[in-house]
Amino acid sequence: MTQEGRCCVVTGGRGFAARHLVEMLIRSKKWLVRIADLGPSIKLEPYEDEGILGEALRSGDAQYVSADLRNKAQVIKVCEGADAVFHMAAPDSSINNYQLHYSVNVEGTKNVIDACVECKVKRLIYTSSPSVVFDGVHGIYNGEESMPYPSKHNDSYSATKAEGEALVLKSNGTNGLLTCCIRPSSIFGPGDRLLVPSLITAARAGKSKFIIGDGNNKYDFTYVENVAHAHICAEQALSSEGGVTERAAGQAYFITNMEPIKFWEFMSLILEGLGYERPSIKIPAPVMMPIAHMVEWTYKMLAPYGMRVPQLTPSRIRLLSCNRTFSCAKAKDRIAYEPIVSLQDGLKRTIESYSHLRAEQKLRREGPSKASIYLGNGKDWVIQLKRSLHQIFNFLRRHVTKLLCQ
Repeated sequence: MTQEGRCCVVTGGRGFAARHLVEMLIRSKKWLVRIADLGPSIKLEPYEDEGILGEALRSGDAQYVSADLRNKAQVIKVCEGADAVFHMAAPDSSINNYQLHYSVNVEGTKNVIDACVECKVKRLIYTSSPSVVFDGVHGIYNGEESMPYPSKHNDSYSATKAEGEALVLKSNGTNGLLTCCIRPSSIFGPGDRLLVPSLITAARAGKSKFIIGDGNNKYDFTYVENVAHAHICAEQALSSEGGVTERAAGQAYFITNMEPIKFWEFMSLILEGLGYERPSIKIPAPVMMPIAHMVEWTYKMLAPYGMRVPQLTPSRIRLLSCNRTFSCAKAKDRIAYEPIVSLQDGLKRTIESYSHLRAEQKLRREGPSKASIYLGNGKDWVIQLKRSLHQIFNFLRRHVTKLLCQ
């Protein structure tokens, strides 16, 4: 059993980063960890059942509670008796659904705050996002927390995360509740179901050859265990006494690995580590924009008829070609955050965890690939763009004609 008997709640506790936080909290042996998520019951992966999480659930050091953040009564029940709440729950950021994002990121966060106040929870740590200060147009280089929220965000997810963050910061000091917000940048690591799987899917389809822009834009990535560690640093700072708590509370903190790297180099390291070719054909972002705008327009027209959210959009082109780096000086100073896993080690662990996605030996060949023979050394990318345009126009012709005939 836990040594101190304190209880903490992790909302969205079955999410990617939250699973790592839950295990880190269990390993500390300082908490009874209450895992809250939407599922009616917890379904463990075999490695979880055999590991520390399964053991903690069986011993009572961890417990699972089914709860919908949009139901205030359920949230209050989750927070009863808790000393700290790590509010990590959020909907899929890639889903284009404002109502869903608002109902969870804003209304759900209001319910978490109200529940913390009503249940006399002492500390609330909110998982925010660096995108709360991103306008979708201008890159960010070594961004600091003094950056204001933009007048218009890149998407509804970012806009509603900013609203939720503002509510959490404003609630600091209410009925003794201490709050702060963590903004982890571009999380990666074992258990990720988005970044690496989508990269490999693209590679297997021959779509990972291209670099959007000049390839020199830098990003700050954050290994998932460092994200979990940052949340624990924040909670410890809020539970300290005197000046440490005062300086930590009511603040937002950028969290990264503190090792900026070229975005496309990072992607290349993952692809090469799993046996795929690194991107090499550079396409200027301004050339891609007209196609992206056309794809976006097509989606707006046909989304009501079942067209899936496209990957190629103007906002995605900007994200892939701009700088997004952030300073952790404030986090280092006020919550004593330092990465515990280096970028190199994090990449190694990540690649090892996806060994099942490694390229088959027969797919590797000596000499130039069919794509490089067809496209040349990046000089003939116009051919590929023409093909893409042709495909889009064919799509429009087929589907718009069908709609007009209905």
